[in-house]
Amino acid sequence: MFSLRLPIPLVKTPPSPSCYYSHYYYYRYRCYHPFHHCSQTQSLIVLKHGSAIAKCHADSVTLHDDGISLAQESLEPLPAELAAEMMPKHVAVIMDGNGRWAKVKGLPPSAGHQAGVQSLRKMVRLCCSWGIKVLTVFAFSTDNWVRPKVEVDFLMRLFERTINSEVQTFKREGIRISVIGDSSRLPESLKRMIASAEEDTKQNSRFQLIVAVGYSGKYDVVQACKSVAKKVKDGHIHLDDINENIIEQELETNCTEFPYPDLLIRTSGELRVSNFLLWQLAYTELYFNRELWPDFGKDEFVDALSSFQQRQRRYGGRHS
Repeated sequence: MFSLRLPIPLVKTPPSPSCYYSHYYYYRYRCYHPFHHCSQTQSLIVLKHGSAIAKCHADSVTLHDDGISLAQESLEPLPAELAAEMMPKHVAVIMDGNGRWAKVKGLPPSAGHQAGVQSLRKMVRLCCSWGIKVLTVFAFSTDNWVRPKVEVDFLMRLFERTINSEVQTFKREGIRISVIGDSSRLPESLKRMIASAEEDTKQNSRFQLIVAVGYSGKYDVVQACKSVAKKVKDGHIHLDDINENIIEQELETNCTEFPYPDLLIRTSGELRVSNFLLWQLAYTELYFNRELWPDFGKDEFVDALSSFQQRQRRYGGRHS
């Protein structure tokens, strides 16, 4: 049912937690568009007031805007070890480990979130190249609202900037974007940006990116039940009509043709689904990887897909 890949873990002495989110930090990113190309030859520079410049060299991420967007990149050929006819239609990802990635490198958590956008960008390109139709990513849980306000505010701005910078590319490339979750606590500017992006891309059918923001699996089931209850109250359906199909029609993943992930990937070595797509994951194949999300790349994705293609999905039955 699930797989765990255990590479040699990266071990470094973590910095003092007191450095995180200090107002003495600011970040000089050479990238305005989070989805733009990431150069591996330069470094992310973090400046601290009154101190020398801290640089992370070969193993750091650089957010470099060289004008290359998703639309301008060539498609990745399907690796020889993968079979096109056995590719999953829908992949879900719990993008875990941004904060730990930053901590290992002596950077504040916001730098980890920014680096995580680069990994998402790569995965979108690979999915488009290899025929995967839907990618659902767990970007922000309802439980994440308890994090420090400065981190939450940074994430909200990052979501808005990312959507704004990529929506034209998505329109050109036939990519549909959908956002699921409880939007009631999101900033008004982000809600407007989401509504506009969803409207502008709703006719696209090549690939769908579903971003879960303010989402939890329990919330999804509860809101679906409330919707069904209202329909009963209003006389649109009868109590005896309620079945799994009725509830599934009200889940937030009803925005896609393929609402049930074939494969769930979780990074960072954690072995749980953390309140993500609880109903939809009933028959999903689970794959766990120790890499932190910013370090999860093409090779790791190929390993996950290869593991998926080696499994027999019986859905409760038995192969003869």
